[in-house]
Amino acid sequence: MSSPLSPTTHTSDPQNTPRQFLELVKFEHTVFALPFAYAGMLLASSWQDGTGWPGWEVLLWVTVAMAAARTAAMGANRVIDRFIDARNPRTASREIPAGKVSPQAAWALVLVSLAVLLLAAWQLNPLAVALMPIAVIFLIGYSYTKRFTWLCHAWLGITDGAAAAGGWIAVTGAFALPAWLLWAVVIFWMIGLDTIYATMDHDFDRQNGIKSIPARFGIPRALQMAKWSHALTFILLLAVGWSVGASGWYYLAAAVMGAILWYEHAIIRPDDLTRANVAFFDANMWLALTMLLGVVADVTWRTVTG
Repeated sequence: MSSPLSPTTHTSDPQNTPRQFLELVKFEHTVFALPFAYAGMLLASSWQDGTGWPGWEVLLWVTVAMAAARTAAMGANRVIDRFIDARNPRTASREIPAGKVSPQAAWALVLVSLAVLLLAAWQLNPLAVALMPIAVIFLIGYSYTKRFTWLCHAWLGITDGAAAAGGWIAVTGAFALPAWLLWAVVIFWMIGLDTIYATMDHDFDRQNGIKSIPARFGIPRALQMAKWSHALTFILLLAVGWSVGASGWYYLAAAVMGAILWYEHAIIRPDDLTRANVAFFDANMWLALTMLLGVVADVTWRTVTG
């Protein structure tokens, strides 16, 4: 079995341009977690004082914290996995294996992002600061889990799910049942979508000792596991609505999200993964945005109607 940790040779001098840094961390994928952070923030505001609006300062620092956390996580993932990516034809053109961004520059980006995250947490409340060490462990640790366990997808879910809980904590400074349920929604949502994503590397992962659900159980069973994970996601979405006393607007959005999850699984089959990228990015982008729109409509309606 080949080692996934063998070094690679860069064929060009790193340029380290802003555009390449944005490509490195796939900044557009922030759309996955950020709407859930905003949803947690808005639901917490409605829960706390009935207004549904936390104020511009909280919104600003939640946005900064989310962008910084995701940049740190993706930057670390890309530099830690650079040798694996170089061996995989699907990922060999990524910025570090291709020599467009140096590992040193990527690590610098990670450190700066973590410093910005700490600043944002400091501006929010003491609990956000106290949770920083745990956040860093999860943000950086994901890249290593795929070397040891097929439960790496769950680690990613816990990490991304912290965004939703973090939005709640940013407002209230404490945990509550809806925050835990929101966290669980994102955990199982991410397990399902990351499992689908990992099917594209099934053969490579098996040959190189990379752990994932598809590599461990095969693609047919992996897709079934992803389907059940997303079924649980939908149930948890309903539980979030119940826990905050949501209006019909929230449940309408939840129904649309359920339909998106169904569509996601309808367009991929074990013998046809050609639309796995659509299932991974496009469908889940719309799901996250639907969640945010549903929460905005819900808290607005409940605020106006009293």
